[in-house]
Amino acid sequence: MGYQAPTPIQERAIPVALAGKDLLGLAQTGTGKTAAFAIPILEKLSEPDTGTEFHRRKRIPRALVIVPTRELAEQINNSVRNLGANTKIRSETLYGGVSKKRQDQALANGTDIVIACPGRLLDHIGEETIDLSTLTLLVIDEADTMFDMGFLPDVRRILSHLPTVKQTLFFAATIQPEIRALTSDILQEPEIVQIGVIAPARTVSHSLYPTTDKMKNRMITHLLSHTATGQVMIFTRTKRRARYLALDLEKFGLRVAPLQGNMSQNKRQNAINGFRKGKYDILVATDIASRGIDVSEVTHVINFDMPNTVDTYIHRIGRTGRADNNGEAFTFCTGEDEALVKRVERVLGAKIVRKRLEGFDYGGFSPVSNETPITKVSESSDRNPENQKSSHGYRNKRSKFMRNKRKPFKGKRFSSKYMQITAEN
Repeated sequence: MGYQAPTPIQERAIPVALAGKDLLGLAQTGTGKTAAFAIPILEKLSEPDTGTEFHRRKRIPRALVIVPTRELAEQINNSVRNLGANTKIRSETLYGGVSKKRQDQALANGTDIVIACPGRLLDHIGEETIDLSTLTLLVIDEADTMFDMGFLPDVRRILSHLPTVKQTLFFAATIQPEIRALTSDILQEPEIVQIGVIAPARTVSHSLYPTTDKMKNRMITHLLSHTATGQVMIFTRTKRRARYLALDLEKFGLRVAPLQGNMSQNKRQNAINGFRKGKYDILVATDIASRGIDVSEVTHVINFDMPNTVDTYIHRIGRTGRADNNGEAFTFCTGEDEALVKRVERVLGAKIVRKRLEGFDYGGFSPVSNETPITKVSESSDRNPENQKSSHGYRNKRSKFMRNKRKPFKGKRFSSKYMQITAEN
């Protein structure tokens, strides 16, 4: 898995989970939350006195992970299978958009861990194709996203079908009142682990590019042509806009793929895999479709459209600046976006730099007067004084970041047969 040392959320959450306590974990996207619950699940299911649960000679699930999107379900399942490669523990995913027949067969064959989206899981519960009577571990991941997608009522329905006595691990990047109410109902004297302020990572620099809606398409091609980047994620507000923007960038000669909810599961997975493996340099995505994407070498996030909420801004920006890499967040903003910009700035604790694209024809439009003069667009984060702590720079245009050396990790020691830790006390 490439782990050399635990991330802060892993260091603090894994001992709590291994002790059998309920957990409320609050951490940003990209902090290593998956391993923070996957490792304890594998450890506990591998204990000699737990044994594999059988009913009518078939395995029945002992751990359930509820997630908002199929992409996140697949990502977690891949992590579980990689971490548990030397065990006999089985895991399966349940989500919509694909044939239910294969899932029925997988459940009939037996599994130990189920990673599921709420809607499809309720289908299996209603049709009695899944037995959750011996469940001992429940994980609810990205609860804030499930709230945004309207899944909390479904989650409560699922909870009514689960055993009363179980251990629950609950993770979110942000916590709204409705989510706090849910945690009060389902967590028993939980340990609360919060990693930093719920805000974008410090390894990300932020820039605003004042514009108009009509200029955005010309501006994005100019920006990409004059900026040294690695892998880039561009966010749009609608599925239609993501589709057409990807087509425009492809005509411009860029290696790009769209990712939006109207695509079939196979096409979505192909886009994600192609982006992860370097077939595509750019992924144009909507917020919901992008949940669960874990690509550590994304160098830039570009908000083609300003998101609707501060939380969504945090989620988007969390796609870059991972694993102590530097990242940049560019946001195209119109006059209508200023109110949200101010709220984002309050979370960041600083004003975001307004920039002008050198050599770009703004026509009659005049960017705001308090913009910062920019000599060259291609001056990237390695030349930014805020990021000079690291010597990592960009290579050529459309290339990837140079790989970072991990800093030595100092903190508490814990051991796991699924993650070799070399930390020093």
